[in-house]
Parts: sequence; structure tokens; C-alpha cells
Amino acid sequence: MITKRFWYRIGTISLLIATLAATAAAQRNRNWDGYPNWGGSFDLRQTALNAGFNEGSKEGRNDRSSNRYRNYNDFSAYRDATKDYNSRLGHRDLYRRYFQIAFEHGYDTENPNGYNNNDNRDRDRNRDYDRDRDRDRDRDRDRDRDRDRDRNDNRRGRNWDRYGRYGGSSELRQTALNAGYNAGIKDGRDDRRRNRHRSYSDFSEYRNATTDYSSKLGDRELYRRYYREGFENGYNDGWDGY
Repeated sequence: MITKRFWYRIGTISLLIATLAATAAAQRNRNWDGYPNWGGSFDLRQTALNAGFNEGSKEGRNDRSSNRYRNYNDFSAYRDATKDYNSRLGHRDLYRRYFQIAFEHGYDTENPNGYNNNDNRDRDRNRDYDRDRDRDRDRDRDRDRDRDRDRNDNRRGRNWDRYGRYGGSSELRQTALNAGYNAGIKDGRDDRRRNRHRSYSDFSEYRNATTDYSSKLGDRELYRRYYREGFENGYNDGWDGY
């Protein structure tokens, strides 16, 4: 005789299967239109963005539950940026670029407060800066379309007022942005001459992000965050011929 317990188990299993299917469908149908398109096949871009966002979201949830915030490069999944990659998809470095930007967005979506967890007064203001930074960075990176349109308007260069503010002293912020930008524009110009484009994490200066740092300036991890933002914009400017 089929018992009520049996039907209860069948119902539970069916519900679990339906939930997993819905989750998988949501991941497949996630809207990537807001992300840059640097070329490559549709499958390469879709696979990389999906894999990167999922990994970033997972790590962001873990860190949020532990009340901590880490730099993206602290995660091996971000540094490698090859999860779900297959050579049939196309260029590996292009895959890594898509993966890493999606990882960053996924991590920040699940763990948005960053270094401002203990500063409630500035939390909303800095979150706005983070959103502006992401929008600007996406525009800077999107070289395959609209490259010449509003080029100067989107460029931040050495105008530090257009960069994010995550706390710390003015000297810490200025030193880190300047050091990062100088290193980035040098590497960007060099790669432009060689007609190649690399991921930021390919550069040891970007991974370390401590050039010109001194403990007198303040928090080392905060310095690294500013440095990397300066490096990214410097690299893009160098690649664009500035």
C-alpha cells in the first residue's frame, strides 16, 4: 500500500526538481545586455559572463555572512577566470575579461558595502560612487562600439575627482590613484605598440597594487582598491593612445 509518507516524499522531490530547474533557467536567461561587448562568439560571452557572475555571487554571499570584504584578486577563481572555459568557445584571454567583469558585479551585488561597513553615514553616497564607477568602466572598456563617440567626456584621466571615494585620507587616495594610473598607462601604451590587449590581472603591479604604499598612509587594502581603479583607467588610456 502506498502510504501518505511516500506521496509526501514524491512531492518534496518534485518541488526540489522544479526549484533547481527554475534556478537554472534564470541563470540561462540572465540579461547580459548591460555588459560590454568586446567581440567573440555569443557562446563565449554568454558562458563567461554567466560563470563569472555565479562565482562572484557565491563568494560575495560567503563574505557577507562573515561580515568581511575582500579584493577580487584574493579569489583564485577571479585570477584564473577560466571556469567553464573550453577552447572551442574561442580566445581564452577574451573569455577571462568577460568572466572577471561579471565576477566583480556578482560579488558587489551580494556584498555591496565594501569598506564602508562601519561608516553608515557614507554608505549610500559611496554606493552611488560604486555604481558610477562601474558605468564609467564599462563605457571605457567597450572599444568595439561607440569608441569615438563622447570619448573625451567618458575619459577620467588624472582628474581624481571623477574616481570613486571609499574612505581613507586624501593623501592615501591621491597617492594610490596616481601610482596605479602611472603603471597602467605605461603598460597600456606598451601593449598598444605590440598590438595586444591583456587582462589587468596579468600584470604583477595590478595584482600587488602596493607601489608607493606606506603604512603611514593608512589601510593597505583600501590603498590597493584605489590603486587598481587608477591602473584600470590608466591602462585603457594608454591603449587608446593617450
